[in-house]
Amino acid sequence: MTEIFNRQTEKEARRKLRKSLPPAEIILWSKLKHRQICSQKFRRQFSVGPFVVDFYCPTLKLAIEIDGDSHFQLGEQNKDRQRQRHIESFGVQFLRFRNNVVRENLRGVLEAIQWKVQELERSVLIPALTSSKETNGDQR
Repeated sequence: MTEIFNRQTEKEARRKLRKSLPPAEIILWSKLKHRQICSQKFRRQFSVGPFVVDFYCPTLKLAIEIDGDSHFQLGEQNKDRQRQRHIESFGVQFLRFRNNVVRENLRGVLEAIQWKVQELERSVLIPALTSSKETNGDQR
């Protein structure tokens, strides 16, 4: 099977991006690291195929992108949509926030992330419980 997540070929690109995080990403990373959101592990500058996402929760397959001014230049939004569709084809879900929103409304951003994490946790937990009941013969 082809390696899709955190490929070795993207390692140097990920390292460079981690060393040059924009201020909004530094702010958000300070709130995501160390399992501060619903005890979920987030990674920064994580690659999916040939693309690198800003933050990623492997357990829930959740990518978080922080869009700076460069994302709003001519043609960039179309590239972002194509890139996002490609990453979503691996079952990854996205949340996107603009730099200025992270800086001006961090609480709202964190609430949106927490809400999405809880939603994804429920969707992972419910099938697991259903499967467990069927395995144990507990069918009500």
